[in-house]
Amino acid sequence: MNDSSWGTPAGPGRGGPDQGHAVPAGPALDRHAAAQTRPMPIVPDVPAGGFQDGHGRGAAQPGGPLFRDETPHEHPQEPMPSPVPPPPPSPAPAPRQKKSAGRDLGAAIGVGVGLGAVIVASLFIWKPAFVGVIAVAVVVGLWELTSRLQERKAIKAPLVPLAVGGAAMVVAGYVRGPEGAWVAMALTALAVLVWRMTEPPEGYLKDVTAGVFAAFYVPFLATFVALLLTADDGPQRVLTFLLLTVVSDTGAYAVGWRFGKHKLAPRISPGKTREGLFGAVAFAMAAGALCMEFMIDDGAWWQGLLLGLAVAASATLGDLGESMIKRDLGIKDMGTLLPGHGGIMDRLDSLLPTAPVVWLLLALFVGTG
Repeated sequence: MNDSSWGTPAGPGRGGPDQGHAVPAGPALDRHAAAQTRPMPIVPDVPAGGFQDGHGRGAAQPGGPLFRDETPHEHPQEPMPSPVPPPPPSPAPAPRQKKSAGRDLGAAIGVGVGLGAVIVASLFIWKPAFVGVIAVAVVVGLWELTSRLQERKAIKAPLVPLAVGGAAMVVAGYVRGPEGAWVAMALTALAVLVWRMTEPPEGYLKDVTAGVFAAFYVPFLATFVALLLTADDGPQRVLTFLLLTVVSDTGAYAVGWRFGKHKLAPRISPGKTREGLFGAVAFAMAAGALCMEFMIDDGAWWQGLLLGLAVAASATLGDLGESMIKRDLGIKDMGTLLPGHGGIMDRLDSLLPTAPVVWLLLALFVGTG
């Protein structure tokens, strides 16, 4: 193919010979023609309307792949989107597990009934016998607390002065009233300080601090139960105190286990829920209204509502307080003496801080006589 079909045609205005340019002849003409000749590209058919090359100029659309790794549908201006993989199949829902109570309910109920029988029998048959029950519970609770402190924190709170002073504190509160309880508390703290001096001074401060704390936490708070017993209707007051605390714990446990979804204090006690707290308040207020109306001399039902509300709050705080102690010690229960319950301190946790609250409110509502 010569250059007359693709090159610039000769003629006027086109650079032909009429413009004064010399045209080589002979072999030079042949070399000139060869240099100006190039192969004609194959122009594919352009669809109607054509397409633009991105600069507004018309361009021919390629009809096939320009390179081996291109597909017939690829071109630089409009890359084909990568295929979207189908979504993975959703996993089958796990079977719903039945809620567990988290403890041996049979053993817990049996132990609770046994303790209740001992308490009621000693409470209504002979008051001093119930004071002895309080003293025994205090000594066992002190033993559990000091043992766990020594095992987990290497804190040696002296048990002997705590046990003797704790039992004396309960008896003094029953015999001499609040003044006797305060004096016994002060003497117990002093005995702890002196007793610890018989050992090397290393750790003295933490040991006596733990000892004074234990004296206040267990026997001093328990003394208010003995103070409740000194009134004329003392057995009914103590029974009201016990019933409201147990009902509050039961309401919190039952409602929280069945409906609990929102954690109350997850960092302290993950098992407690706000729904359980509402259950504790509702149950305790209902029981308080009944107890004040039918068991306490000169009591009124509305006083029972306030009493039940206060008991629910103090019992919950007491439970959280001991949970905080056990978390710091890294243990689940304070002991194993009571099957299904743990140790004595695991049952006293809500009773101890509730005793002074009940004693104070009953003194305000109906007096201390």
